[in-house]
Amino acid sequence: MVDQSAIRHYLANFYKHREPFIEEMEQYADEFHVPIMDRAGMEFMLGLLYLIQPNTILEIGSAIGYSSIRMAKAFPNLKIVTMERNAERIIKAKHYIGESGYSDRIRLLEGDALQLVDQLPEDLKFDVIFIDAAKGQYKRFFELYEPFLAEKGVIISDNVLFKGLVAENADLVDDRRKRALIKKIQNYNEWLMNHPGYDSTIIPIGDGVAISKKKGEQ
Repeated sequence: MVDQSAIRHYLANFYKHREPFIEEMEQYADEFHVPIMDRAGMEFMLGLLYLIQPNTILEIGSAIGYSSIRMAKAFPNLKIVTMERNAERIIKAKHYIGESGYSDRIRLLEGDALQLVDQLPEDLKFDVIFIDAAKGQYKRFFELYEPFLAEKGVIISDNVLFKGLVAENADLVDDRRKRALIKKIQNYNEWLMNHPGYDSTIIPIGDGVAISKKKGEQ
């Protein structure tokens, strides 16, 4: 069997040619342990978005604005609403979004996404909803913001494999908090894959990306 790290290294060779500004964000995230989407997962999602061709995206979990900026750069007409609750990351996100030149197309809402739903107009619809925040709340995020999904929209959930730990028996994990989080992600994946209103698939790239499309829609 081929070493998975060798595969990641091979793929990384294709992701080297990026702007210094993007690499600066990646280096900051690495140095200060900010959970941004990894390169393979980010490239996969951009490829998926090229097929969807969205005009609007709701991102739940801005961190430092990395994925929003990558998406805005790839799609010149795209408008993004992104949410973040961590005060320190909000400061960095504002800085990077301002530096990117996309502040006219990226709207940052500050606060817990579970409490920000009232800041969105009821008739606002998004072509894509991207969930990349507190993993233990994924099901609540999905149910809370699903009404804002456009008729042919897609919901993308990141980190659904949690470094492969979802494939293990959570009861054997010594750390109580990690054990609880693993179980929540496992429950979310099972709920998502059996959701009567959606066709979903989980792609084992990056930290695991789930793609959900409403049933009966092309």
